[in-house]
Amino acid sequence: MRVWAVSNQKGGVGKTTTVVTLGGLLGSVNKKVLLVDLDPHASLTCYFKYDPDHLEHSVFDLFQHQGNVPENLPGQLVLETSHPNVNFLPATTAIATLERKLAGEGGYGLVLSKALAHLWEHFDFVLLDTPPQLGVLMVNALAASERLLIPVQTEFLAIKGLERMMHTLDMINHSRKKQLPYLIVPTLFDRRTHASIAALRALRANYSEQVWQSYIPVDTKFRDASEQGVTIHELDNHSRGVKAYQHLLKDLLNLQAKVISKAVS
Repeated sequence: MRVWAVSNQKGGVGKTTTVVTLGGLLGSVNKKVLLVDLDPHASLTCYFKYDPDHLEHSVFDLFQHQGNVPENLPGQLVLETSHPNVNFLPATTAIATLERKLAGEGGYGLVLSKALAHLWEHFDFVLLDTPPQLGVLMVNALAASERLLIPVQTEFLAIKGLERMMHTLDMINHSRKKQLPYLIVPTLFDRRTHASIAALRALRANYSEQVWQSYIPVDTKFRDASEQGVTIHELDNHSRGVKAYQHLLKDLLNLQAKVISKAVS
């Protein structure tokens, strides 16, 4: 099972869209996929037309056992989506209280890792939609993942916000004692605007090797898919957005293959 976190400490950059679209594309090639909503805003949960204010169970339940996770619990929390190969663990508004409840308590940084260990044989890929701030939920996501994707909107305020995420990543790497591979993904690119073009150039100049060499374009089909609660490729498999994410997924899988090849050799 491969675990990828999608994270940025700025909202509105395409985190949930990235999680849903990559998850759907993996599901379309018969991979069993689990999406995990760790964001108190519960955008992923709302995407699939579940109400985070009225769900009885969610990822919040994983943190109610003093840092341990009962073996059968994670599977009981998994819900269905519009895609037969894609499931997800929802968020409820209750997870917003975790930071306060767990403040000063140790032993909660690996709760998600323990939960996913109980699901290891059931899924090929897990994609984590993380909160926009550093705390126990983001720590859990980055501790559980083997690769980090950082969507960054191609506008200068988003690039400025990227600096906070890089600082957070430095802290996480220090505690992990191991570098977490990451890829910065330019999103919401609009080739018609000078600001978007300039921001993309700045990303590539400042982060060079860490930036994916293509980009995710602005595409109204993302909004249409969200309104219907389906993945964009289910709505329009030939849209610009789908083609861009197909390209991204191909590159990610190639990176994964190189890691595996290097480990074997």
